[in-house]
Amino acid sequence: MRATPLAARAHILAAAVCATLCTLPALRPGAGIAWTTVGLLSALYLACELPGRCRLLGSSVPISAGSFFPLLLAAAFLLPPAAAALVAIPGSLVGRVEHAPATARRIWRAAQLALTVWAASYVHGLLGGGATLGGPGPERLPDFPYALLPACAAALAFSLVLTALDGSILATAERLPLRHAWSGLLPRSLGPHLVHGLAGLMMAVLWRSSYGPVSALFVLLPMYISCWIFSQYHREHAAHRATIRALVQAVDIKDTYTRGHSERVGRASVLIARELGMAEDRLEVLRFAGILHDVGKLCVPTRVLRKDGPLTPEERRVIELHPEYGHEIVRGIGFLGEARAAILHHHERLDGSGYPYGLSGREIPEFARVVAVADAFDAMTSTRSYRRGRPVPAAVEELKRCAGTQFDPQMVRALARGLDRHGWSTASKVVTADETVPVPVPRVGGGAGAGAGDVRRPVRPLSPDGLEPAAGRAVSGDGLDVAAGRAVAADGYGLAPGAQSSVDRTR
Repeated sequence: MRATPLAARAHILAAAVCATLCTLPALRPGAGIAWTTVGLLSALYLACELPGRCRLLGSSVPISAGSFFPLLLAAAFLLPPAAAALVAIPGSLVGRVEHAPATARRIWRAAQLALTVWAASYVHGLLGGGATLGGPGPERLPDFPYALLPACAAALAFSLVLTALDGSILATAERLPLRHAWSGLLPRSLGPHLVHGLAGLMMAVLWRSSYGPVSALFVLLPMYISCWIFSQYHREHAAHRATIRALVQAVDIKDTYTRGHSERVGRASVLIARELGMAEDRLEVLRFAGILHDVGKLCVPTRVLRKDGPLTPEERRVIELHPEYGHEIVRGIGFLGEARAAILHHHERLDGSGYPYGLSGREIPEFARVVAVADAFDAMTSTRSYRRGRPVPAAVEELKRCAGTQFDPQMVRALARGLDRHGWSTASKVVTADETVPVPVPRVGGGAGAGAGDVRRPVRPLSPDGLEPAAGRAVSGDGLDVAAGRAVAADGYGLAPGAQSSVDRTR
């Protein structure tokens, strides 16, 4: 508790006192509480929470109390408010906690759920929900569909109180502004809580029937299994994101000139895809494609990536192998799907002069055409150590100029629409090979120009080809200026005289 802020400790204490006061009526003599039902429900909830404490099972079972909310809502339907609140306390106090301070978190969770279940039971009883559950024998059937009304109202009260308490602890413990602490909590939780309410109603009806308490297992066991499967899915998804993050960090460490570029390309790729109306299940894969498009740089010698002078023909050939290197690195990562083709082909050009295979037009995979536009756009608008980022409108105009020869016009138009709708937040740092220098850069709307803020004197004023960046020149996808009038390179570091206008060095 000592590590908890004072305001949060006071808040937890106040919630614990309120929860205690809510449960006191059940402890009074003659309260007429069905203690058998209280004991069985409490034992079931406790049994659901205990596997999370087991070292053998703890990492593979649902640890969120949301997995067991149907049981708590069944208690709210079957018991008076004070008794229903008691059901939540034992399991909450022994449940698994992943982050310190464990004691404070357990006390808060017990108080929070006790208050939440009390409110749900109170609303359910206020609407006469207990009489709608039926009882043993054919003469006392459940009163459907009216039974749905108090059950849904109770689930709504459950959701309102729970999210209000979640927001309040965030505001006190994390010192978040109130509008941010509660932002989005209710919309995200209301639907699941209504589903939990219907499952809890089914459990309560079966509990009151001639089948008795054993029938609750018919509802609880499938719910627990489904929650376990869902939690396993989220763990796998988290592992995917961790894999991507590790690869991107490795690239950023090796090529510090373009740190943060990969994440922005992923974001711009999704912006384009949404304007194209791509299915949601493809958006995440496309984001991975944008983030990992330059992962092949891990196989390019660092001395080549960070070379200050012009590249030799041999070094250019090494650079141009990075899409194939990247494809080999991610070949065995099954969840990337279409992203692998984007990593291999994001330097192809519509006119067939790109690399590694010289594909043209629709031969180039759709994801690769999206990433190519996002790649060049971020490079032009990002502030680097040797130049300021270009304004968003200027970058879009350059992309439009190169549409049809280097970039897919459809993707360029989609990016322009997305920027008009959402704007773009440019890079917030100047990154050099040796240090990171903060730069204030404003958020740029789709129709307004953007100037870089007060940029400190560049640590490295020359581009890697040794030429002074000239104002107004096109910027390659790698962020380096190319000769005036030449197309935007998908990753170029500055083109040597006589070189084609496609990519010459990787970002």
